[in-house]
Amino acid sequence: MATQPNQSLPNGYQLNEYTIVRKIGGGGFSMVYLARDEANNAVAIKEYLPGALVLRTEGSVVVEANSDDNRNIFRHGMKCFFEEGRALAKINHANVIRVVNFFRANDTVYMVMRYERGKTLQQHIQANRGNIRESFIRRVFAQLMTGLREVHTHKLLHLDIKPSNIYIRLDGSPVLIDFGAARQTLNQDEVRLQPMYTPGFAAPEQYHNRERLGPWTDVYSIGASIYACLAGYPPQAADARLLNDKLVSARETWRGEYSEQLLETVDQCLQLNYMERPQSVFALQKVLMDKNTMHQRRPSILKSLKRSLNKEIF
Repeated sequence: MATQPNQSLPNGYQLNEYTIVRKIGGGGFSMVYLARDEANNAVAIKEYLPGALVLRTEGSVVVEANSDDNRNIFRHGMKCFFEEGRALAKINHANVIRVVNFFRANDTVYMVMRYERGKTLQQHIQANRGNIRESFIRRVFAQLMTGLREVHTHKLLHLDIKPSNIYIRLDGSPVLIDFGAARQTLNQDEVRLQPMYTPGFAAPEQYHNRERLGPWTDVYSIGASIYACLAGYPPQAADARLLNDKLVSARETWRGEYSEQLLETVDQCLQLNYMERPQSVFALQKVLMDKNTMHQRRPSILKSLKRSLNKEIF
């Protein structure tokens, strides 16, 4: 089913004790707003708004199912979203987005999060394509996995780890945002919803065999995100790899530019067979924290010239 264009809440709208400042993000599943609480603190509010199921028309704030058939699906997803907010609110970790409130309004549900200032890892990759140091990769992902370990301890999976869901604060520390667990639950039984996983970063078991989802599923996405730091783009999508695996190993592609250990780790994380990946975030984190094997990248003269030419051209 095609996603309907949904109207965002208007600027200045009073949503419970929060005042909407403006829409700052969102996609086919939700909208995200910058808002202010009663003490004038900035917060980010995520609104459950799957365009394939519901519609908010211009001049209205209430969400309505776009068909009788989709009403029950929407309500089930709303329950999953609400439960996800409840679970995340129990996690208080520096490297995981902090959920401070969740509530129902306008016939949907909202998740209120601490507002973070900085940029996404995806933006950093785009600004530094081909020139991201190994020390940066190790530091960011080692810290990030401290938070991911806390998530897994609470029996949760992220299921949508990718550079655009890794936020780099102004002080350089990473924070994991935009969990996809509710979307996976929603997709499990309802084929009418379009897939919400991200090609290139989603593990094979997210396409098929969802009963095999586990910490190793997030490990695949971590490997794909590190790969994107090296390449500037994601690896071949897992469903395509299952049919015709054209992915060249990181070891072969970047030999001499990064440490053997880092490249081998990426290749292990990107194994199609989940049993062949690191089975826990802790095991993966230990490897990334081993700075004795780190290789400081020194770009070749040819690559430096190419980057200079690109800057002059563009």
